[in-house]
Amino acid sequence: MTNVTPGPLYPFKESPSQTAGPYVHIGLTPNFCGIEGVYDQDLGIAMVSDKTRGERITVEGRVFDGAGTPLKDVLVEIWQADTDGLYNSPAEQRGTADPAFTGWGRCAADQTTGHFRFETIKPGRVPFTDGRLQAPHINIWIVARGINLGLNTRIYFEDEADANAADPVFERFEHKDRVATLIARGGNGKYSHDIHLQGPQETVFFDI
Repeated sequence: MTNVTPGPLYPFKESPSQTAGPYVHIGLTPNFCGIEGVYDQDLGIAMVSDKTRGERITVEGRVFDGAGTPLKDVLVEIWQADTDGLYNSPAEQRGTADPAFTGWGRCAADQTTGHFRFETIKPGRVPFTDGRLQAPHINIWIVARGINLGLNTRIYFEDEADANAADPVFERFEHKDRVATLIARGGNGKYSHDIHLQGPQETVFFDI
């Protein structure tokens, strides 16, 4: 047996982090970028059909940076329950979600105004880990140039005041005044919600 003397160890250095850049839109919304032929339409554009159960709603808004400037290259995805509070997921154990509702949507913000818009339905109430019902909400994932890791937050609804007051997630907030950063304004099927990445109006983000 040949004895081999080990050489010096050279620990690897951490690779530099990289932001999303323009490639997120090229890869996820090619039609939006003018790249046709990959998909008939970009995935996540249509969440509902004429067979989808529940109250139709529109949610729109913008994402602002710390200087109060709207991000024009932001991409927003949402994930939500159907009108009965069931997710379109194999992990759902409480019943069968509405097959005519995707539960997931994706939108590239308008590159002039920064506005995003989703046509969906009002979600039902989903149980918390202890069995209590959460208020109706939409989960949001945000990515843009300058964001190394996608940011997760939620949208709740102004006209669900009683459900919001009893929401078990809100009970965990140390600073109750920050609940307002998650509340979409409006009603009668039309809601507006802006997301602030930094600053005095910084939106609550979730570590998931």
